[in-house]
Amino acid sequence: MEQTALRNYVSQIETLARQLGLDYYPVDFEVVPGSFMTEIAVYGLPVRMPHWSFGVRYIHQLIRQSMGNSRIFEVMFPGDPCHAYLVRDNSIAENTLVVAHVIGHADFAKHNQLFARFMAMAGGKILDQAAERSRAIERALIDHGQEKVEQILDAAFAIEPHIDSQQPLHRMPYPDLMPTRVGKNPADAFSQRFQSLPGEHSVIVADSLSKAPMPPHLEYDLLWFIAQHAPDLQGWERDIFLAVREESFYFYPVFACQIMNEGWASYWHARLLREADFLPSDLYLAAIKAHSDVVRPFAADHQLALSINPYHLGFSIWEDIIERYGVDKARQICREEDDFGFIRNYLTQPLADKLDLFVYEADHEGGIRIADKDIHAIREAILAPRFNYGAPRVAVKAMHTDGSLELVHDVAEDGRGLDLPRAERVVAYIAQIWRRPVSLHTLGTNGQAKVLSSESPPVQSKISASQ
Repeated sequence: MEQTALRNYVSQIETLARQLGLDYYPVDFEVVPGSFMTEIAVYGLPVRMPHWSFGVRYIHQLIRQSMGNSRIFEVMFPGDPCHAYLVRDNSIAENTLVVAHVIGHADFAKHNQLFARFMAMAGGKILDQAAERSRAIERALIDHGQEKVEQILDAAFAIEPHIDSQQPLHRMPYPDLMPTRVGKNPADAFSQRFQSLPGEHSVIVADSLSKAPMPPHLEYDLLWFIAQHAPDLQGWERDIFLAVREESFYFYPVFACQIMNEGWASYWHARLLREADFLPSDLYLAAIKAHSDVVRPFAADHQLALSINPYHLGFSIWEDIIERYGVDKARQICREEDDFGFIRNYLTQPLADKLDLFVYEADHEGGIRIADKDIHAIREAILAPRFNYGAPRVAVKAMHTDGSLELVHDVAEDGRGLDLPRAERVVAYIAQIWRRPVSLHTLGTNGQAKVLSSESPPVQSKISASQ
């Protein structure tokens, strides 16, 4: 009976959404058990390449749920069509809210330029593609054994976020030869960028051609570089690296637009529920209560939050934008921005004060103090974990003639140090599949230059190896 009622509400909400001007990819809704929903949320996809790290995440998720700190209402995968999963045990009011929320996501995914660019490269059939990749891993397990396949997956997932989002998914190989340049060579970055603009002609001319270094420039797309240039990788091993890279490209817009995407979906689910006069009053009130739970700034009875709820922050910014500029301007922002532009341009000081946002510091004894309420500090504190896909900015600097691989951590641009024991484990994973020495140049805890090498003794640390 409830499933029939929910299907009717889905149809009516979709009609209302189009009346309000939402233009979205069609959505395939599926109601699933809570345990299956947890698996989807942990794996990131209903079917995905198998790896032990997902089991660890699953246990952590179960612990959080048992402590009342995490509840999954829905999981939605952008595409054409989109796929959304609802929890069978949730109330019809909660699932009605989720349907409206998912429609907001589908509208965002269709119109945001970052989503559109990555969907054009990776395709809109993520579930079919993920299932095929999973089958390929199963074939590899049969053909090559678990130990060999797991070794490749360990290395690929260890550097999963290390793509270059400015590059296309399907890249051309490096040129074999590069021009030897003579004439003026502007030293400053601005001059170099100015000469690369359309219509501007560089004063640098090619005198001759010489063998290109490897790589010809700092290469931040580690997954691609290893897949293309690791000396002894077999074809099936390279395919695994490229498969992990393709999934990273698919998930990048979800990561880069999380605050504005969740806020957009929350704004529209609230508006759709408010204007859905076909909903019974008791269901409407229950759905609005669920909405309040989703977009509140803090958990349970706590009156202070030391982390940002992206639903609450995004919802509040979109409400402020629409109140000040109107829906048409909001749609333009939805098309053109990611979280960096969204936060820097539209999280204002008055709104930050209203939301009681602040930057805090913790001392070595666990004490907390408010460090800053300035809007610039607040914006950068929100965005810092989102820089470079949330990963340290590491590049391939050189592949030497003996086949050894030299990596460099861009400390200046990254603005943070490395977790050295963790970085050392990643270097070891890469060395296992590179099958030559691998080194990573960074800074130590004392600020001095430090080299992590696959041939050096491990860094001593009290940090748990489970991190």
